[in-house]
Amino acid sequence: MKALVQRVSVADVTVAGEVLGKIEAGVLVLVCAVPGDGQEEVEKLARKIANLRIHADEAGKMNLSLVQSAGSALVVSQFTLAADLSRGNRPGFTGAAAPAEAEALYEDFCTALAGHGVPVERGRFGADMAVNLVNDGPVTIWIDTAA
Repeated sequence: MKALVQRVSVADVTVAGEVLGKIEAGVLVLVCAVPGDGQEEVEKLARKIANLRIHADEAGKMNLSLVQSAGSALVVSQFTLAADLSRGNRPGFTGAAAPAEAEALYEDFCTALAGHGVPVERGRFGADMAVNLVNDGPVTIWIDTAA
């Protein structure tokens, strides 16, 4: 699985003007399943994000995890993280998991992250979403469970 994690002070996702998910301090997670991903990758990614020490401690240093900082996560499916630009300027997305498989892994990831004690808000899989955020820091981390 691939994820782009952004530390945020606020973030929300809307579909057709309806707010589906909204958080204050925490992380926005754009997540993409790729062929071959399964429960092992879901849990590895959830554990990594829940414990990623990118939140400020009392001294202002990035030393606290999402769990320790009592932050929330807004999780949005993002198949474009699997973009292949090797054949020119128009991206190909054959590197993303098939929609039915990807949706199941997305849902499993959200459940696994919540299982680590993180409040989770979600987008809507496959929808045309508008994501608003204030990137705090900015802090943006790329995670690939295959690496």
